[in-house]
Amino acid sequence: MEFMSAFNSDKGIVRKTNQDSLCIKVASTDKGNIAMGVVCDGMGGLTKGELASATVIKAFANWFDNILPNLLDCLTIETIRRSWEYLIKEQNQLLIDYGTAKGINIGTTVTAMLIIDEEFWIVGHVGDSRAYRIKDDIEMLTEDQTVIQLEVRRGKITREEAEFDSRNNVLLQCVGCYDDVTPIFSYGCVDKNCTYMLCSDGFRHRISAWEMYQFLNPVVNYDESTMQKNAMKLVELNKTRKEEDNISVLMLRTA
Repeated sequence: MEFMSAFNSDKGIVRKTNQDSLCIKVASTDKGNIAMGVVCDGMGGLTKGELASATVIKAFANWFDNILPNLLDCLTIETIRRSWEYLIKEQNQLLIDYGTAKGINIGTTVTAMLIIDEEFWIVGHVGDSRAYRIKDDIEMLTEDQTVIQLEVRRGKITREEAEFDSRNNVLLQCVGCYDDVTPIFSYGCVDKNCTYMLCSDGFRHRISAWEMYQFLNPVVNYDESTMQKNAMKLVELNKTRKEEDNISVLMLRTA
C-alpha cells in the first residue's frame, strides 16, 4: 500500500491565532507502510488553546516515532487502542495539571487515524473534530461528542434541526477539561484508491458533504499536488462563506 498526503490549515477571518494543530506521519516497516494523521482543535473559548493542541500532537508524533516500532510484533487493533487510550488519558492529566498550576483553562479535541498497510485502519476520537472515508461516496467515521448530537441520538431533535442549534459547539468531552476522558474508537478494513480525511469543525461548518466529496474524492485527487490545491480551495471556500473558526483539513490517500 502506498500513501499520498496533503493538508491545509488557516486561522480564518476572525481569530488572531490558529489553535488547530495537525500531524501526518508515514513510515515503511516490516508490517508494510503505515500512515498516521492527527487533527487537534484547541478550544477557542479557553486560554492557551494552541498550546493544548500542539502538546497532544507532539505526543502522538512521539508515539509514532518511538512507541509504534516496539508494537510491530503484536500490532493489532486492541494493542493500538490500549496504547492510544493511555496516551490520551496521560495528556488529559498533563493539561489539567498545567492549567491548575497556571490558573487557566486549557483543552483540545483530538481525532487520530492510523492506517496499517492493506490490513486495517483505526480512529481514536475525543470532541467534534471528524474523520471521513471518501471513495464511491462520503462516510463519516466519527460521531461528534456534543450536547446536540446526544439529543439527536436520543430522538429529541432531528439532524436537520441540529444543524442550526446554538448548542452545536458544546462539547461533552475534551482533552484537558475534565478529570476523566474516554476516547471513542472505530476501525475497519483499508480500501485501495480511497481518501481518508480528518478535519477540525471549522472546516465543515460552511460546506456540504457533497462539496467535500466533489473536491476530495480519490478520482479527482490523483497526486499530492492536486490534493494540496483542493484542500486549499475548500479552506478558502469556507472563508468566503464567512467561517469564523480556525479551518484545518488533512488527507491520506491510499494507492
